[in-house]
Amino acid sequence: MFKTLEDLIAIIRQRKGSSIEESYTKKLLNNQKLSVEKIKEEIAELVEAIKKNTNTVHEAADVLYHLMVLLEANGIKIEDVMDELKKRQKK
Repeated sequence: MFKTLEDLIAIIRQRKGSSIEESYTKKLLNNQKLSVEKIKEEIAELVEAIKKNTNTVHEAADVLYHLMVLLEANGIKIEDVMDELKKRQKK
């Protein structure tokens, strides 16, 4: 299950260094304003989907993708986020 997220992160990191300009991921990585707008839009769509109880899985997947791109574009490693979450676990 988490292999899918690991694969997604690997693809995002590959696109960051690629010359594939037509890549949507590359476009988001290179444009912070667009990336921020997209995460806001996707979160709003997820909230709306939850309220209506429709399409929630699709919208949640969009949020995860856009969050991973936004983090990577801003030099925030998911590994560091996971370490922080681990620190917050109650023992």
